[in-house]
Amino acid sequence: MDTENPSAPPCAQSRIPGKNHPDGQRTAGVVHDNVRHTESFTVIGNHLLQHQELSLLAIGLACYIQSVRQGTAVDIKTLADRFPEGPTRIAAALRELEAHGYLRRTRERTPTGRIVTRTVSCNRPGHRAARETPSRRPARRTAPDEPAPRKRLPAVPQPSCPSPTLLQAAVDVLAGLRRHDPRLLLSATDAEHLAPGVAAWLERDLTPTAVRHALTEGLPAEPLIRPAAFLAHRLATQLPPPPPFRPPASPAPEPRHPLQTCDGCDRAFRSPTPGLCRDCNTRLVTTA
Repeated sequence: MDTENPSAPPCAQSRIPGKNHPDGQRTAGVVHDNVRHTESFTVIGNHLLQHQELSLLAIGLACYIQSVRQGTAVDIKTLADRFPEGPTRIAAALRELEAHGYLRRTRERTPTGRIVTRTVSCNRPGHRAARETPSRRPARRTAPDEPAPRKRLPAVPQPSCPSPTLLQAAVDVLAGLRRHDPRLLLSATDAEHLAPGVAAWLERDLTPTAVRHALTEGLPAEPLIRPAAFLAHRLATQLPPPPPFRPPASPAPEPRHPLQTCDGCDRAFRSPTPGLCRDCNTRLVTTA
């Protein structure tokens, strides 16, 4: 809008009265008295101006909408206040323009929760540029041999003590899932990502069999497009609570041996077998 179109054809020239006319009279119909615009003008296509199905009100309304600056309000109430036509006729004209692709109106919710109508004016319906907006750029094309970017897997729970033995037990659980359902065949990368989540289950006093049952029970009937993502979701959402706290067991008391009479000094001492007391044993070792 508002830019000069240097490729536009030169202005139509008025026919000179009598020139090249057999009767020497002015031709019937409109005669254009044109002056080239250099500022404050809008380029409108003849496909709109001479549209065979649009009403005159719809054509004029489309020209006005294409001439205003971006961000100008063009809702029914604003247009009815601007022009003598009432809201009913203006609403009908806007529906005409929508039906023929000159307008697109969508209802959107703002970040504050308010519902607003977003209006897009198309100066050439069906043209690719009219369907693209800055917020919707064409998707990046990849070469035929370029792999598509891999989606990241959801996060999984982490064990409090990720020991190598615990993580290896978790990998063994994941490697065995395909024996219960072939759809749960995992790559080494997927198993490495999921292993901490399985380890977090194992350290909560669950056996490998219990974890395997929880991951394979009630699988959907449809194909699993991303089995690793499905398992990551289950590991995170169905994580059992920690086991109840159990204080460490007290050490076993030392056994209480019966009383024995020392063979050297007749002193009583406790020992599982008869013999010498501690002092007599010490003296015997020293003397020897």
